[in-house]
Amino acid sequence: MIKYIFQVVRKSLVLAEMEARKLLHDPTEVITRAVQPILWLGIFGEALSKIRAIPTGGYTYLQFITPGILTQSVTFLAIFYGIAIIWERDMGLLQKFLVTPTPRIALVWGKMASAGIRGLCQVVIIFIFTRILHITLYITPLSILGVILITLLGAGFFTGLSTVIASIVKTRERFMGIGQIITLPLFFASNAIYPIQIMPRWLQIVARVNPLSYMVDGLRSLLVTGNFTKLPLDIAVLAVAAYLISLLSAYLYPSIAS
Repeated sequence: MIKYIFQVVRKSLVLAEMEARKLLHDPTEVITRAVQPILWLGIFGEALSKIRAIPTGGYTYLQFITPGILTQSVTFLAIFYGIAIIWERDMGLLQKFLVTPTPRIALVWGKMASAGIRGLCQVVIIFIFTRILHITLYITPLSILGVILITLLGAGFFTGLSTVIASIVKTRERFMGIGQIITLPLFFASNAIYPIQIMPRWLQIVARVNPLSYMVDGLRSLLVTGNFTKLPLDIAVLAVAAYLISLLSAYLYPSIAS
């Protein structure tokens, strides 16, 4: 069993390393994807920070929204990872992976890790932009390690969800439509841009079962409030959600190629 787990982890890291090399050779995607979070912080965040209508617990609105925008950037990147899987199927690459002895779960974990690496690139860009806007965040070795862990888990979960969607719809056009339908409601039904307490009761229930809310909450604890009381719960929820969705993704993965 230990040998099998070691093999899965090793092959997952190999696949993630392949994706990282692609990113080094062509960083255009990271740069273009950085535009959206920069606009959210630079325009939306700056505008609402002047209104002061949203309770933020004594922090500036830009401080409050930064973990939410960071989460949005990572989530939107990961949820559309299924398009790459569909493209690999159309190019014949997916079929080649499936005939190798590589465990299906390793293929899924490799994709999750790849999305996490791309997500961490977004984190670095947003951190740089927060310095330009003079947004005060807790940047310590502990908070950095926590941000890396939560980013990897959050990106992993939404990549797994993306894989499940790709195995069902099987075409890029349909995937784009369903991806939009899923990501925007998840984002707005979370605590990314406003606290859960001001939501209607029914929306509060949705927000509390939304994995994106736990990702935002964990990042906000690490970068803004410094209150780690709920951090173990946030990490545990993301870890369990990522693991369960990876099992479902591995089960459905071969059906993408059909």
